[in-house]
Amino acid sequence: MSADRHPFVALAREAISYYLDTGEILDPPSEPGDPPPRGVFVSLHEEPAPGQVEGPLRGCIGSTRPRESSLRSEIARLAVAAATSDPRFAPLQPGEVDDLDVTVYLLGDAEPIDSLNDLDPSRYGVIVDGPGGRTGLLLPAIPGISTAAEQVDIARRKASISPNEPITLSRFEAEIIR
Repeated sequence: MSADRHPFVALAREAISYYLDTGEILDPPSEPGDPPPRGVFVSLHEEPAPGQVEGPLRGCIGSTRPRESSLRSEIARLAVAAATSDPRFAPLQPGEVDDLDVTVYLLGDAEPIDSLNDLDPSRYGVIVDGPGGRTGLLLPAIPGISTAAEQVDIARRKASISPNEPITLSRFEAEIIR
């Protein structure tokens, strides 16, 4: 595993290790030049197989709106959640974090769109809102997703929204930090 190049990725990894060692959420200080709090997702992947861009998902949790007073605190909280609270996976154990690729997504503001023609899965993430408050989100630039229709279909399934139910769509850009 190569050394983390970006401070936010290093922070996410440190927050996970700290939590696994102490059971406490790291409270990192803000630094000059930090962007304001915003929506963040933290994604954890195992190492990719030869010829693959991304390894199997091991955890991914985030929020479209910040809950913490600083971006660094938001990253730390969501990194721990991705490592320990993603219901699709068993919580990470001490030592496992060193073998994972960590990606931090800094979300831009969501904007409503009218159709799939307004999406480009390599550039935009999508939020699908359906009946009963069900919402599905899919991040941008996910390997293997090349069309807006695939992107929306996956977001629908994540939210248990059937293909015949009405939806509204929003898109957002994200700064992807690896």
